[in-house]
Amino acid sequence: MNQSRSVVITGANGFVGKNVGKFLSKNGFHVIGLVRKGNEKSINFARVISSDTLSENNLVSKIKGSSALLHFIGQGRQTIDSDYEKVNVSLTKNVIKLCKKARIKKIIYISGLGVDKSSTLGYFISKYKAEQEIIHSGLDYTILRASYIIGKDDPLSKNLQRQIKKGKVMIPGSGNYRFQPIFVGDVAKVMIKSIMENSFSNKILDLAGPQTVSYNTFVRQFIGVKKIEIKKIDFKHNDW
Repeated sequence: MNQSRSVVITGANGFVGKNVGKFLSKNGFHVIGLVRKGNEKSINFARVISSDTLSENNLVSKIKGSSALLHFIGQGRQTIDSDYEKVNVSLTKNVIKLCKKARIKKIIYISGLGVDKSSTLGYFISKYKAEQEIIHSGLDYTILRASYIIGKDDPLSKNLQRQIKKGKVMIPGSGNYRFQPIFVGDVAKVMIKSIMENSFSNKILDLAGPQTVSYNTFVRQFIGVKKIEIKKIDFKHNDW
């Protein structure tokens, strides 16, 4: 196996992980997906079953010497059992340890667009902390601060589809806030450049699409000609 073309993906059974893994496999990479027990059938490339902590010693021999680890596990909502700090920060620390044990010199991390040291929201704070862990790890890194990543069955589109079936789409807040959605296929191409090109070494880059749209516009374009009620709700509302 050519180790320079071997990559490891955490969160390999997620929307981004499956799409990026499939793309890399088709483009000559040996892809090893780390998945939790029970989810191993959800991906169609090489997989290694692991726990949530990614700290088992038996993982090391299976991924040793890979050219890069793509860290895609992230927590966008807090629950009683899984909060931002546990997933976004503590798990990133374990991933760094895993890279060092397995002699993987490069880590590629998907952070969030808008993350910086002045962040006040819990999600962004945890992503910033994770970034800092990676930056000070001694590993080569590429941190990609991503906007919404869209494509077939992406989480945002699936959420809107569910609402459309119910006949009502909720728009949090005014809907005038703007974002730059990026197609998952373009994300996969950026991943190859991040793995292979020195110009991506030790960089923090925004990962966004070419067009900026308001959320209102995005939703209306997504709905198309369907007659669906659109309702504005307060950000604190839990009904969407």
